[in-house]
Amino acid sequence: MPLLWTLSDQRQGNSKMGDSYSSIGISSTRWDLTDKVTGKAEYSSDISLPNMLYGRILRSPHPHAIVRSIDSQKATSHPGIKAVLTPFNVPTGKVAPDVPILDTKVRFVGDEVAAVAAETQLDASEAITLINVEYEKLSFCLTTDQALSDGSEPIHGDSNLVNGEPLIEMRGNVEEGFDAADFILEESFSTPGHSPAPIEPRSVLAHWNGTNLTIWKSSRGIHSDRKNIANALDMDIESIRVIGPYMGGGYGGKDETRISIIASLLSIQSNRPVRLELTREEEFVAGRRRHATTTTLKMGVKNSGDITAIHATTVMNTGAYLSSGPGVARRAGQGALYLYRCPNVRYEGYLVYTNTPTAGSYRALGAPQGHFALESVADKAAEKLGIDPLEFRLRNHVGPEGQPGERTTPLGEVIDTQPVEGGIPFSSNGLRECLEIGSNELCWWQNDSIDTHSRIRVGKGMSMFLYRGGPGSQSNASISMDSSGIYKLSTGYMDVGEGSTTVLLQIAAEVLCTKYDSIEVVPSDTDLTPDASLTAGSTVTFSGGLAVKAASEKLRDKIISLAAAKMGQKSDVCSILTDKVVSTSGGSVGLYELLESGSVLTANASVEPGSPDYVVNSFGAHFVKLSVDIDTGKIEIMKYVAVHDSGRIINPRMAENQVKGGISQMLGFALLEDVELDPSTGILLNSSFLEHKSPTILDSPDIDVFFTSNIDKVGPYGAKSLGEPPSIGPAPAIANAIYQAVGVRINELPITPDKLLNAWVNKRN
Repeated sequence: MPLLWTLSDQRQGNSKMGDSYSSIGISSTRWDLTDKVTGKAEYSSDISLPNMLYGRILRSPHPHAIVRSIDSQKATSHPGIKAVLTPFNVPTGKVAPDVPILDTKVRFVGDEVAAVAAETQLDASEAITLINVEYEKLSFCLTTDQALSDGSEPIHGDSNLVNGEPLIEMRGNVEEGFDAADFILEESFSTPGHSPAPIEPRSVLAHWNGTNLTIWKSSRGIHSDRKNIANALDMDIESIRVIGPYMGGGYGGKDETRISIIASLLSIQSNRPVRLELTREEEFVAGRRRHATTTTLKMGVKNSGDITAIHATTVMNTGAYLSSGPGVARRAGQGALYLYRCPNVRYEGYLVYTNTPTAGSYRALGAPQGHFALESVADKAAEKLGIDPLEFRLRNHVGPEGQPGERTTPLGEVIDTQPVEGGIPFSSNGLRECLEIGSNELCWWQNDSIDTHSRIRVGKGMSMFLYRGGPGSQSNASISMDSSGIYKLSTGYMDVGEGSTTVLLQIAAEVLCTKYDSIEVVPSDTDLTPDASLTAGSTVTFSGGLAVKAASEKLRDKIISLAAAKMGQKSDVCSILTDKVVSTSGGSVGLYELLESGSVLTANASVEPGSPDYVVNSFGAHFVKLSVDIDTGKIEIMKYVAVHDSGRIINPRMAENQVKGGISQMLGFALLEDVELDPSTGILLNSSFLEHKSPTILDSPDIDVFFTSNIDKVGPYGAKSLGEPPSIGPAPAIANAIYQAVGVRINELPITPDKLLNAWVNKRN
């Protein structure tokens, strides 16, 4: 039976056939699937313009140095060279507060020094070798310990500690909490730099026509890029247009506009279009990666199993530039602050500049590092108590009511009100359900006896987590219907490969009682779409979805009102149905009959997402069974179970794939990947896929994915964050399983065979 949705139903707050929907909860095919599998989809590097030039960047061979002079005469006179940029001929604007367009100080091996534009790639590559740079080398630091040591050379300003002090957030009094504990556990953990290694290296095409600047680029946020470019170049923002073609994977690593500005200046100088595309090596060297961290976590526990205090200190290597470091530092403490019921918590985040490639946003920014420490110590606490790790979490996980206090600064300033009894609760919390489903699916309680005479040892491990995603900044949406009854949706958000556009289309289709693939998408273009924030922090479905839902509801109401007037009926007895509006009296009018030829009916919505009454978090629990070969150190995952509370799932198949993709990606973080620098030179040693051990399909186990039945009170149709959380659980779950298998705990990621064998040998000795 066709699904009807009336204005009367809306006013009365009626659900549609209970929880029955026509588009929501349906595994609709991705809107871009056909374009991508047929090769029709255009990425930044596919776009060409007549008379186009090719750009290349000259990068620093030194980790820290002053550029005293640059002689570019030979490059300028090289055949085919049409533009040369140096720190001495570019505007003084900044890409970010600590990032000039080009600078006379370089801060890591690979930092941008100069750039050229030429008729061919070969000409450009040859030309940058002809640029002679005189450097004054400075002392450098590659580790946070070196950067914070007395006498270290400041990379920016007066101190290598960003802002000169740590980020501190707290609840209660940790010293009183530790005094009340029966025992205290304290451990240190380290995690590596971790490259997202996207399929598509960054690519920009810039075209200056003498008046206006048009840029095509792989981007997480075209409107944000536009603002940054305008500020850096001191240009009228209205003269800049940014277009976002398809993106070959983002994961946070592409939220940087320096190469866009360099390409723009090359185009302005040459008065021709310029394409600047990074090589794979450049992407490894100059792309953004996950912050390397050292975390010390201290936990006080009573013999009853109650946690009395948690004190987490994380030192993060932000590299040569700040990028999104402050947000990452804050996210690293979210597990310690919120995951467990504990009245006394203190988190300190130290963000440190070093002469290494810049770290930035990367899927779940900071949360995987912090949860690795927290969930490893939770397992140690369970062992100390003589109870099962699952039992420890079932006793202590934060409940729907939330935490017992406010989050404050050391000065007592309230940062935000946390969920408290009688205060602001979580909008939903399915953590307990995640634990129960996951443990049952893995057969957690089944005793897997260990044959001490066998070289193959089997162990189980688990972790739980939360992620403070969902509400982002103000979101805008516009949806229209033309005289033929065709809908068009415009949001300004970038689909970075995760399928968010499909989800937004499903939300619009649900409201308008149509098929999602009958709604056209306005391309990501600052000239055509409303302002939108970055696609980041798992906020698009929540924030963008609320805006799309609100705009679609406005349009639906306008359509019903027009149709009711044509039928001589009241609006509240009329309903929209696919391609027409019907009334309870039996009359109907087609959507194509409502507007005069050429007319368009439009509805806009601007939504401030979130709620004053609830705190929105996503939750999850991961369970893993693995084997360890004690002769070789080989680790093989036998079964992986992931359970997520992401509210109502809009598109189950895409959601499942998001979880599987996040886990597969983080297997590299847990077991394989690192950013290796030569300590004497600062040169990146693994700048290709020959040396960088990203997991392949052969490394990815079968992963069973489940979602809880929770429906969120705040999100669109009950949805919450999904894209980031799958990255949080793998590392601690795997580390905990390895410990159960062989009795050694590896606190340093990645857990490679050599580390495991060394720990095993040391234990036996």
